[in-house]
Amino acid sequence: MRLHRLDVTAFGPFARTQRVDFDALSSGGLFLLHGPTGAGKTSVLDAVCYALYGSVPGARQQPGASLRSDHADPAVRTAVTLELTVAGRRLELTRQPEQLRPKARGSGTTRERARSELREWDAATAGWQGLSRSHQEIGEEVGRLLGMSREQFCQVVLLPQGDFARFLRSNAEDRARLLGRLFDTGRFAAVEERLAEQRRLAAQDVREGDEQLLALAQRMRQAAGTDTGVGELPLPGAESGTSPVPRARSAEQLAPGDPRLAETVLEWAALARTAARERLTAASSAVALDESRHVSVTAELESVRQLARDQQAYADFRKRAENLTATEGKRDAAARRLELARAAEAVAPAVTRSRTAAAEHRRAAEAETRARAPLPVELASASPEQLAAREGALRAELGGLAAAARSEGRLGEVESEVGALEAESAAAEELLREAEEWLTGWEGRRAALQRGIEEAQQAVARAEHLAGLLGPARERRDAARTRDALAARREEEEARRLRLAERAGAARETWLDLKERRVLGIAAELAERLVAGEPCAVCGSAEHPAPARAGAGHVDRAAEEQAFEHYQRADEAAEEAERRLVPLREQLAAATASAGDRSAEELLREHADLEQEHAAARHTAGEAHTAREALAAAEGEHARRTAARGEAERRVAANTSRREALLLEAGRLEKEVAEARGDAASVSARTAEWERRVELLAVAAEAARAVRTSAQHLEEAEAELADAARRADFATPQEATEALLGEAEQRELRERLARREAEEAAVAAGLEDPRLRQAAAAPTAQPAETQARLEEATRRLRHSSAAEQSCRTRCAELDRLSLLAAEDAENLAPLRESAARVAGLASLAAGTSQENEHRMRLESYVLAARLEQVAAAAGARLSRMSGGRYTLVHSDQRAPGRGRSGLALHVVDAWTGAERDTSTLSGGETFSASLALALGLADVVTEEAGGTRLETLFIDEGFGSLDEQTLDEVLDVLDSLRERDRCVGIVSHVGDLRQRIPTQLEVLKTRTGSALRHRSAPMQE
Repeated sequence: MRLHRLDVTAFGPFARTQRVDFDALSSGGLFLLHGPTGAGKTSVLDAVCYALYGSVPGARQQPGASLRSDHADPAVRTAVTLELTVAGRRLELTRQPEQLRPKARGSGTTRERARSELREWDAATAGWQGLSRSHQEIGEEVGRLLGMSREQFCQVVLLPQGDFARFLRSNAEDRARLLGRLFDTGRFAAVEERLAEQRRLAAQDVREGDEQLLALAQRMRQAAGTDTGVGELPLPGAESGTSPVPRARSAEQLAPGDPRLAETVLEWAALARTAARERLTAASSAVALDESRHVSVTAELESVRQLARDQQAYADFRKRAENLTATEGKRDAAARRLELARAAEAVAPAVTRSRTAAAEHRRAAEAETRARAPLPVELASASPEQLAAREGALRAELGGLAAAARSEGRLGEVESEVGALEAESAAAEELLREAEEWLTGWEGRRAALQRGIEEAQQAVARAEHLAGLLGPARERRDAARTRDALAARREEEEARRLRLAERAGAARETWLDLKERRVLGIAAELAERLVAGEPCAVCGSAEHPAPARAGAGHVDRAAEEQAFEHYQRADEAAEEAERRLVPLREQLAAATASAGDRSAEELLREHADLEQEHAAARHTAGEAHTAREALAAAEGEHARRTAARGEAERRVAANTSRREALLLEAGRLEKEVAEARGDAASVSARTAEWERRVELLAVAAEAARAVRTSAQHLEEAEAELADAARRADFATPQEATEALLGEAEQRELRERLARREAEEAAVAAGLEDPRLRQAAAAPTAQPAETQARLEEATRRLRHSSAAEQSCRTRCAELDRLSLLAAEDAENLAPLRESAARVAGLASLAAGTSQENEHRMRLESYVLAARLEQVAAAAGARLSRMSGGRYTLVHSDQRAPGRGRSGLALHVVDAWTGAERDTSTLSGGETFSASLALALGLADVVTEEAGGTRLETLFIDEGFGSLDEQTLDEVLDVLDSLRERDRCVGIVSHVGDLRQRIPTQLEVLKTRTGSALRHRSAPMQE
């Protein structure tokens, strides 16, 4: 990598554009960058780092820090441009950070997004060709070409001496952090972490297996009970004497991780199963004995119960016989009652007719009483003939009230007509009042309507003006929407292109890895083609005593070609994604130009406001016709109201004369109606009262005639009943009536007598039963005693059966749990072996294993190898700088205590032959050692990064601590770098260097910002 040109604008302390011509500076191979403190020497190096990686070195990249110069004009954009050659390609990098700038229109500032651009010099066209404007793409391309991260670049190219001086004096942990960042050994630390995680997971699996086995042991202990007769199982947390344990383990507790856990649990399970089966055999014998006893007592109880039932049955028959003897009188009375009812059946029709006639006479008398109740006192006992005569007289008087009723109706009509005339007159007067009120404000309303017409005509012109503004506003709004959508699509396409580029990079790495592995195993591939007796294509020998063999990771040509094809397809996809971005960016630029820098929301609101104003103007303009119609309607209403006022005045006058005539007719009719109604409220009321009286007299006369007829029917029925009773041999009709029984009552008497006969027969048969008579003669049975004996036998059988079932359940549960324990123990064995193997590897990688003699972690081992290379490269330079006295060496001796081993650096003093720690060096010696270390580290990191040639280096400060002789030796070493076609820039305050190094870049500090000046050739500003 060689730097050619650096342009900085409004960056750091530089307010105006400054240019550094590295080609001119590198002509002498060694140049000096100097200037007063704070002038901006380090800012030149920051600009180089920012151009390459988009950020300054980590120590100066503080949160919230701005790269923009405080001296710069607000309108000047901060920018850094770097031209360099790397990997045979001449590139130009331009970066502009995010910054605030004045708004193009109005006051205030707006935020400009960060921009980046990568261009390449095309010799064929003698011009720059744009490669990318994507921050991420440019970062990936720079990282790929340089082969270094920003941290590596800052350590390798900028060579901060203060960091390496600290590196010399730091402990192993600090050295490990720096070397880990430079050589990217994170994968080895990841291997350590992965092994530690696998160890933890394996230990967890074993612990879970042990805990599961212990849980099974606990369940077996619970299933076995406390009286199994075997030893106690030592489970964690078990109290002494509460559970059986094996005698061989009685003095210790089992816990997860105990290698004897499975053996102990299985041994105890076998003992517990044996004891449980012995108890089951004893319990089965006890059940058989209790079952035999229970059967015998059950049969005895059944015999005693049958005797008790027979004795009770005989006693019941004797008691029933006594009851039958005591109720013989009731049986005879029931038989007599049934005979009388059968005799009275001949009188039943006459009794029914007598009862019907009596009921009809009673109903007629009650109806007569109700009908006579409303009549006057003088008519309460009148005969039917008298009531009929009074009814006819009242009907004659009703005819004289008909004419008076018609006059009363006409009077109501006249009064209604007078009321209607009064209401009509009131309505006409109200209409007249409303017309007068409306006509009073007519001139003002007509003027307001005419103004509305004029405003609508003015709105027409306003709507046309706003319609002309709507089109451009709509275009800007649509362009802003398109701009935002294209920006989102561009971000998506950028992300897609990045993913494809990453995929292509991964495919390329895979292809290169396979290619490297194939190259390493190419000997085996050539050996496969050897034929005995034929010459080798490589060495020409016809003998092949030991042909190479393919290793486990050998890659053949087909695999390599397949990986290369996959890489080509991925690369083509990435290029296609980049091509798709080109028109998208162009469309976005066009949309941005159309929309301006205003947001879509602002343009949307502007368009919406215009549309609202235009709609309001159109609405007002559209009301012109409505306003004209409203004026025409108002003028028509004025004419209608004027006509209505005249009509109302005419109707009021006509209604007044008609009302006076009706009032005269009403006076005459009122006199006639008053004479006809008498004391009644009205003629109609008096007519209704007389009609009610006529109706009452008619009902009372009819009821009196019905009572007379029913009395005659009752006398005839009673005579017929007396004759029928005599013929049926009853002394009186009353006796015959009382002897009557219904069919249900007779049937109930017959059934009662039949049940009596059946009961007498059953009792007689029971008293004569030989078995019952024999039981009655025997002693009284006592089933309660036998029942108690049976309950005792049942209890004993239930208890022994439960004990047997418990033993069976215990045996089955112990068998099942033992099987599970055996399976768990079998599965646990390989887990325990694997956990031990993983733990050994993890301990070895972590440096805690006894097999790791130097107690070095895996990452430390790799870093120690890199540090050994750095020490070898630095030792040669330090020897030259110190006149052959000092040499840096790497030490892998074991660190004391818990310190990290393998990362120690010692210096060998050739004058004394002693090897001592680098912290014992003086200030100047430390600078020489740190410079040698930095240069050696640069060589190793460069080789690690793929051998990218670094033709430009910067060394920052530290020369002031050297004496004159040492300074000469250091400069000789730096001058030797020039022999390798390298350009070395020294950043220093030391005045002696200005005399020794002719080519200089000076930084001038002024009140308006810093400037750069080339001592041998003027700088271009």
